[in-house]
Amino acid sequence: MIRKVLPLAAALALTLSAANAQDSLPQTPFQKQLSRIDLSIQGIGMFQKNTSGKIIPAVAPNAGATVGNQPSNTLGALVTVRYIAKPLVGLEFNYGYARYTENFSGVSGSQPNIGVQSQVNEYTIGYVITPAHELFGFQPYVSAGAGSTGFKPTPGGGLGLKTQARATYYYSAGLQQEFFNAHFGLRAGFRQVFFLAPDYGQNYLTILQHTTTYEPSAGFYLKF
Repeated sequence: MIRKVLPLAAALALTLSAANAQDSLPQTPFQKQLSRIDLSIQGIGMFQKNTSGKIIPAVAPNAGATVGNQPSNTLGALVTVRYIAKPLVGLEFNYGYARYTENFSGVSGSQPNIGVQSQVNEYTIGYVITPAHELFGFQPYVSAGAGSTGFKPTPGGGLGLKTQARATYYYSAGLQQEFFNAHFGLRAGFRQVFFLAPDYGQNYLTILQHTTTYEPSAGFYLKF
């Protein structure tokens, strides 16, 4: 065991020494721009809000009936790339992935309760503020933005329905801190995402109700 740990410890020490040595040298314009970029990978919990409403299309077989949607809670992943020009000026791109089931109740026909399992992909762009002052020894951040979320029914549990995209809005807030050196850090926060609940283009599911997802998150980031 010691023989395995020593090479890893030596490699880590060499990496940190090289990073620290590079930080001590004057930055070129390119390195200065690159140092403003970071990449984070976080795990997220996804807690969904239930929705219900009357079927709107008059041509639907259950027009006027009340249908409910209870999405399952799940875990997902969030990848974020940020460019921080100044503490009050920054941009970010987010890609989120999860897989969960939209559980519809009150649907007319022989199956009043159906579940549509989907792969959910979020693509959003936002504005980021990272105040220079610390909060409880950590650097705070807040961000907000918009984009799109795609709901792609799975081959096995998607009932053969089509992919649907919804306009998406979000805000987030959290804390982060460098760890080991200036190129690696830990980040934890909370996001709330807003969008129109999916109906997969099916008139017997169309209630046009807005919903939200609550997303605590935690992970690490790499700074270039």
